[in-house]
Amino acid sequence: MRDNEVTDKHGNVIDRGDYVSTKIRSGTHEGRVEEVITDLQRADEVGVKNPPKIHFKNKDGKMVAHNPSTLEVDETE
Repeated sequence: MRDNEVTDKHGNVIDRGDYVSTKIRSGTHEGRVEEVITDLQRADEVGVKNPPKIHFKNKDGKMVAHNPSTLEVDETE
């Protein structure tokens, strides 16, 4: 594993294009990763704090950003 790789809560590397999900409240946020944000400058540009963040569009079409440690990569998608 390279130093700049971001992993999910099971240690799987998260890359752009991966399908990820997380349980939130009484449902889930899930979608295909559009960007893995690892630096402060890019985080400021897209309006997220405390990188690393995984940026993806949820099933309602809203862009969301989550901490990688809260996500699971779905390798069947």
